[in-house]
Amino acid sequence: MPFELGSITAGPAGERPDLLAVPVAAFLAEHGLAERIGVFAIDPAISETAATREVYGLDPATLVNCVVVAGRREGAERVAACLVPSTKRADVNGVVRKRLDVRKASFLAMDEAVGRTGMEYGGITPIGLPADWPILVDADVVPQAVVLIGSGLRGSKLLVPGSVLAGLPGAEVVEGLGRPATP
Repeated sequence: MPFELGSITAGPAGERPDLLAVPVAAFLAEHGLAERIGVFAIDPAISETAATREVYGLDPATLVNCVVVAGRREGAERVAACLVPSTKRADVNGVVRKRLDVRKASFLAMDEAVGRTGMEYGGITPIGLPADWPILVDADVVPQAVVLIGSGLRGSKLLVPGSVLAGLPGAEVVEGLGRPATP
């Protein structure tokens, strides 16, 4: 079954494990999602959100960014992945900080994010993250028939129904997770 978004047609992720980071492929196989998610190759030079949107003529609401946020409480680190449409920015020190129950939240450093996820920077996706990390999903993502997210690699992207993201283990749909991005 082909997956389509704008001018993109993708095949089932299970048929192209070479286009997936190792933890992503393992998660899809373990959870039986390999046929419900599409994958396609992309030039890493255009894998950034704005370039992808422009090249493929996509609605910005269908491009979803995944950012990893961390904070500490009583000496214990608390980490979460946040999914927001490209039209928004995660409210890190408002909604996310409160959800993690920490005094201050910030983006996980690039080397930490890469090392702890087993994914490439710029391609981090909620699929295949450590099981103890909550996945906070902006409510605007859920009704989307298909959104574009990272695959764990910069050389490919995933097409995923918004409802599948909301149904991932550890996922929580959060109203107001993202605030409108300023142009």
